[in-house]
Amino acid sequence: MPTDEEVVEAASEAAEGLIFDRYKQSEVRDVDVTVTFEEGVLEVDVYLNAPDDEKAQRVADEAARAAQAAVDDLFAETDSETEAGAGTDA
Repeated sequence: MPTDEEVVEAASEAAEGLIFDRYKQSEVRDVDVTVTFEEGVLEVDVYLNAPDDEKAQRVADEAARAAQAAVDDLFAETDSETEAGAGTDA
């Protein structure tokens, strides 16, 4: 099972990666990605100040979904590693 820190890091990297995939860094006036993971609950808030407010809101929403997907993938990797090791006896 991933640590809380690994979960937060994976989510943050995914969100920021998506934002800077959609925008050049020079176009982004301000960005804030806040991720918390406590007691199994993931919360992701993305604030993006960039040209075209409507596009910026869509990208911020996509970034939050990308963060969730990254965490889902992290847990899926951990689960499959655990299952693969479960069948081996020393």
